[in-house]
Amino acid sequence: MHEVLDSTASWYREGLPFALVTVVKVFGSAPRLPGIAMAVGANGDVIGSVSGGCIEGAVYEEALLTLENGTPAKRSYGVTDDDAFAVGLTCGGDIDVFIERVDAKSHPDFLAVVAAVASGDPIGVATTIEGAGVGHHVVVGAGSANGGDPVVEAARSMLAQGRTGQVTCATADGDCVVFVESFCAPPRLIVFGATDFARALVAAGALLGYHTTVCDARAVFATPTRFPEADEVVVDQPYRYLESTKVDERTVLCVLTHDPKFDVPLLQVALRSEAGYIGALGSRRTHEDRLQRLREAGLTEAELARLRSPIGLDLGASNPQETAVSILAEVIAARNAATARPLTATSGPIHS
Repeated sequence: MHEVLDSTASWYREGLPFALVTVVKVFGSAPRLPGIAMAVGANGDVIGSVSGGCIEGAVYEEALLTLENGTPAKRSYGVTDDDAFAVGLTCGGDIDVFIERVDAKSHPDFLAVVAAVASGDPIGVATTIEGAGVGHHVVVGAGSANGGDPVVEAARSMLAQGRTGQVTCATADGDCVVFVESFCAPPRLIVFGATDFARALVAAGALLGYHTTVCDARAVFATPTRFPEADEVVVDQPYRYLESTKVDERTVLCVLTHDPKFDVPLLQVALRSEAGYIGALGSRRTHEDRLQRLREAGLTEAELARLRSPIGLDLGASNPQETAVSILAEVIAARNAATARPLTATSGPIHS
């Protein structure tokens, strides 16, 4: 929904209702991910897309119907073998969409969500799409109390992980399926070591939507001029900076310092943090030496098992730019629990 918020907020402020079509589930090779949305205004204007063009015509007609009668509906679109002219996805996948009318009565918290997203405050929107209470909405912030409400609890859990998707809840009125859309600040990519490899990694990370930070104790190297793509450039001892900054399970830590006097104290902190990915540059010999030093510093085997070193996937990378791709490819695979194998060597859905 993020991509349609600004325009739909204008409609909402003007008192103009609109239909919101949200992708709530994908199967196979569907072209868009859950949370992608399309809005249809009272005047027939369209904002956004749910399939890249395959089913927009059919969805548009359904949206107009929902806009008129106010009844929310879930619709499925995909490949059909029975009718070659039926509406479907040419890519071979299937998607479920939820269509609802948005106005001041049905979505009283809509502008609060828009404001939170604009300010970068974490906020989650839980919409019941099946079962008891279809069309009901719950909005949660990072500090919301659940009060024993299973929908609120589910929404808070999804928001804490920055996840968007479906969850089944058992409520007092019966079971229901809830679609939770999480709006969070960008995940963090913190790169230690102001090197050429760091600059390439920061630039690539920015393209993937990370809030990027470069940290190095050497002021002559850690400068905004050398790292124009970085959101932050910090001059500090790496371990000290990591101890004082916010890290969560979406945070990526890349240690490119390649120097034991920086690496070891830094990794002691990193491997005991909540960071979701921790990688360190270096050869296999450097890695073995680093492990030994960390064991001597008191780290357990379970803690050491979190370290990805040598960092990155085996792509044959030979320069900073290729190495950045190798590292971030591993980050993406780790985040999605993917195999990182060529798709030609796998079977089943492309998008899990």
